[in-house]
Amino acid sequence: MLIIVRHGRTPANAQGLLLGRLDPDLDDIGEAQAAAVAAWIGPIDRLVSSPLLRCRRTAEAFGMDVEIDERWIELDYGELDGRRFDEVSAEVWTQLRTDPEFAPRGGESMAALARRVGTACDELLADGADADIVVVTHVSPIKAALSWALGGTNQVGWRTRVGQPSITRIASGPHGPVLHAFNEAPR
Repeated sequence: MLIIVRHGRTPANAQGLLLGRLDPDLDDIGEAQAAAVAAWIGPIDRLVSSPLLRCRRTAEAFGMDVEIDERWIELDYGELDGRRFDEVSAEVWTQLRTDPEFAPRGGESMAALARRVGTACDELLADGADADIVVVTHVSPIKAALSWALGGTNQVGWRTRVGQPSITRIASGPHGPVLHAFNEAPR
């Protein structure tokens, strides 16, 4: 099973900022969330993380060796990184939602994100047929993985909300990936 986890809260998340490649640590709530999600999932066979600190710190809660995989890094928002959502123009949001090749200045397109995450998912799902693999990552890669699992476009991701923390479970089925859970949260 491929178990994809969104990292715990950071001060930037609490302030409602777009958080791409900026690299803040978890806040106290984020640390508690990381511990709760690790306890909720329980023992696993393999642990993969985005290279950003908020994911690595969340992964530490699992108490095992962590593989860093650059493909799970958050979308590069370029000049938009660190801005409040309401500071981004409606025109830019429309471009992001409707043109998968659009990238903010200095940033990355949703299509580029989907390609790198899709490749990572293909590789991990094959390994996950007989093992539980946790990937600690960010909102945009989770939405890309969801779209990959459902065979959809990036439009699928725009119609979802990824909680913090949250768990998405994707299994290997006879005809490809099978979504088992989305936005599951520890109780």
